[in-house]
Amino acid sequence: MLLERLRTTGAASRAQLARDTGLSKPTVSAALATLEQAGLAREAGLLAPGRGRVAVLYEPDPTAGYVLGVDIGRGRLRVAVADLAGEITARRDVPNLGRSAGAVADAVIAEARAAIGEAGIGPGAVVHAAIGTPGVWDETEQRVRYAAQLPGWGRRGLFDRIRAGLDTTISVHNDANLAALGEYVRGAGAGSRHFVYLLLGTGIGMGVVSGGKLQRGAHGAAGEIGFLPLPGGRRAGAGAGRGGDQGGGDQQGVDRTDQRGGDHDQRPGMLESAASAESVVRSAKEFGVRGASTAKQVFDAARAGDPAALAAVQRQAEQLAYAVAVVSSVIDPDLVVLGGGMGQSSDLLLDRVEEALHALTPLRPRLAPSLLGDEAVLIGALSTALRTARPEVFDRRSAAVARA
Repeated sequence: MLLERLRTTGAASRAQLARDTGLSKPTVSAALATLEQAGLAREAGLLAPGRGRVAVLYEPDPTAGYVLGVDIGRGRLRVAVADLAGEITARRDVPNLGRSAGAVADAVIAEARAAIGEAGIGPGAVVHAAIGTPGVWDETEQRVRYAAQLPGWGRRGLFDRIRAGLDTTISVHNDANLAALGEYVRGAGAGSRHFVYLLLGTGIGMGVVSGGKLQRGAHGAAGEIGFLPLPGGRRAGAGAGRGGDQGGGDQQGVDRTDQRGGDHDQRPGMLESAASAESVVRSAKEFGVRGASTAKQVFDAARAGDPAALAAVQRQAEQLAYAVAVVSSVIDPDLVVLGGGMGQSSDLLLDRVEEALHALTPLRPRLAPSLLGDEAVLIGALSTALRTARPEVFDRRSAAVARA
């Protein structure tokens, strides 16, 4: 109780802790002595009141343990080491050059080890690692499902390999869920009662935070809106309203790992085929944009006033508005945050999404851009790792003092 009080409200004296907790001063003094002996708390300075004796201030010792956060994306790998106060002590951000699932797993291990070395901490100092990945973690089979952006990523044994390489406990989480948690802890979702985070990038994902807690669903698949069927079974390239017609466009289904963990099959007409970075590029080509091979290039062309690029952006906004309309009717969020790579183009998307949303439904949650950008998944991973590590460190060090 005292350690949590120090962590949440800052350094305090024995007398202040006694007043805040209702414990006697001798009890507080004895508990603080035990925390110091265990390396869980330390002196933080002196408090010199206007009158009376100088008081010693105490704070949690952030170096009692460390955590690792990992964000595995198709394009980049991001890794960070943080102390128990959540302060990042080292980080790595590199392209994901792995051409196989095994190569990606080995790259994660290598970058994590490099970050741990840069943090200057010894073996065993990392208490827990939280890993964000596309797809849904199957706890029973210990593998990821539905990670179409990372071929072979659903293979069994990959995360056992990562766990052994990091030599610590790990937990695996959907990247959109971690991004939502990160945005709630330090970003646009702070203070929201019930908010939705849309991760817009090579695919589309969603995280839901209600009352400060992630909503994962019965099988961890809550928020897998990439599987949402498009209205009328329209093809991936087709737009609605001003953004396009009901025909045209290549069919680009969502690769979906089946329930046996075997081959992938194509699912045309799903939202992910029409609301992702690839769909923006595809739409831009249909409308006549030349030389744009990435969504960023399409958005840059739209900012420069290219009519064809603006039409592609409009189509994307309408697809996103459809997703928000469906989510709003089911979840009734007070806030929807646009994040991920495409979320960085909210200057072009937000107003268009809001306008299209008003034409679809009377339910109109507030829309906002992500404040964390590419950092959202990593911050959510660190926050998740800390929730596991802090009580683990307390138990380990308290037990060691008890045995001494």
